[in-house]
Amino acid sequence: MSANKENKKQIVAELVESFKDAKSLVFVDYRGLTVSEDTAMRKTFRAENVKYRVCKNNLFKLALKEMGVKDFDEKQFEGTTAVVYGEDEVNPAKLFCKSKKDLNKMEVKFGIVNGEIMNKDQIEALAKVPTKPVLIAMLLGTLQGPI
Repeated sequence: MSANKENKKQIVAELVESFKDAKSLVFVDYRGLTVSEDTAMRKTFRAENVKYRVCKNNLFKLALKEMGVKDFDEKQFEGTTAVVYGEDEVNPAKLFCKSKKDLNKMEVKFGIVNGEIMNKDQIEALAKVPTKPVLIAMLLGTLQGPI
C-alpha cells in the first residue's frame, strides 16, 4: 500500500475517534475566511472546549460511513468543508453561528446531534437555545419563584 493511502486511513481513524465522543457535529462551509479570522475563531472555540477541523470532503464521508452514519446527502460535501464539534449538544452550533454572524462569510451545511442528522435551519435554531447552565438557572429560578 502507498504511504498516501496509509496516511488517509490514519486521518479517517483520527476523525472517527474524535467524533465518537462528540454529541454535536456541525459541518460548515468556511469559504472566504482570512488566516487572521480563522485563527481568532479557533482561539474562541478552544476557550469554550469546542474543536474545529478542516479536512478533505472524501475523508469526512469515509469517517461518517465508518461511524455508521449513512443517511447524509453527499451533495452537502461540495466545496470547502470544516467540522465544528464538541461534547455539548448546543455549544458548537452556538459558537459557529456567532462567528458566522460576526464575520458574515461562512455557512452551515448540516449537522449531526446525538446521532440525528439535522439540516441547516435546524442547526441554526439549535444555536438559539440557551446553554445548559443557563437553562438550569432558568429552571431553578422558576422553581424558587412564588407559587
